[in-house]
Amino acid sequence: MTIRHHVSDELLLAYAAGTLEEGWRLAVATHLALCPDCRKRLSVMEDAGGQLLEDITPELAMSTSFEHLRQRILHEGAPVRPAPAGVRPTASDHVASPVLPEPLRSYVGGDVETLKWRSLGRGAYHIPVKTADGTTMVRLLRIPAGKPVPEHGHGGRELTLVLSGSFYDGEELFARGDLEEADANVQHQPLATPGEDCICLAVTDAPLKFKSWLVRLVQPVLGI
Repeated sequence: MTIRHHVSDELLLAYAAGTLEEGWRLAVATHLALCPDCRKRLSVMEDAGGQLLEDITPELAMSTSFEHLRQRILHEGAPVRPAPAGVRPTASDHVASPVLPEPLRSYVGGDVETLKWRSLGRGAYHIPVKTADGTTMVRLLRIPAGKPVPEHGHGGRELTLVLSGSFYDGEELFARGDLEEADANVQHQPLATPGEDCICLAVTDAPLKFKSWLVRLVQPVLGI
């Protein structure tokens, strides 16, 4: 498995600092369970961040904002402290091969074939994933092989992590372990590749902005 699309420095720093909301933490942790390169990046960031904190005075530590530390770390090469327990990859996932790695598998209560998928129509399915803070919308998506997602934009940030199969967004291919980050400037229509359904973890902080009036009509019912 070759992962070509990784978590950004900004998100990884915030994950290490424990400042991400739960939905974003879950997406980053699940990517880390699949991506040894990003686990190494995180380890280097945490080690250097710990050293940075040891070097500053207590007064500075009390008064320095995370943003100030983030700027220093970006230049010196590290984040601040580990993310909260319970939303981090486990050692067993570094060698195991279920479709859904931990911590995601525990959130939904099993692997893909044992879950109760809800129909979105036209062969697509989803499973809403509950988080304690409720500040983000988290769901598993199952897109039929060879079929597109309805064209849409975003009211905020969207993270899409591929867990099985693959999809094209324009000319970019996203396969297992790849993480796509989109924002309010992105209008797109991802297309699942033929041969295998594409299963993704999607996290958003605002409803999607669909181009089709028909999709917008049923959007409140579907909860997307």
